[in-house]
Amino acid sequence: MVKNLRSLRMSRGISQQALADYLNISQQSINKYERQKIEPDIGTLMILADYFNTTVDYLIGYTPSDTAGAPELSREEWALLRDYRRLSRDEKDSIQLVIKNYLKE
Repeated sequence: MVKNLRSLRMSRGISQQALADYLNISQQSINKYERQKIEPDIGTLMILADYFNTTVDYLIGYTPSDTAGAPELSREEWALLRDYRRLSRDEKDSIQLVIKNYLKE
């Protein structure tokens, strides 16, 4: 069912273990998802879609594109985005203020 998980993970340079750690599941589960031996629940699919900045439709192979015209991001940019998504709302607001202040100068 999760037809594009492996290609997304590989293109971002993320190991099965790192993804498993993020999802708080075993590396073996990631391996089984990628080999289509088991299927993640809808909640896990939604977390994966957010993590990879794509759609559930792309993850399951329903749509052909994962980016729909989005710009290509470097590995460093993906890491920053991933870390940003882990912040609380207040922390995100603080980061946005810092960025706005830097851009004013």
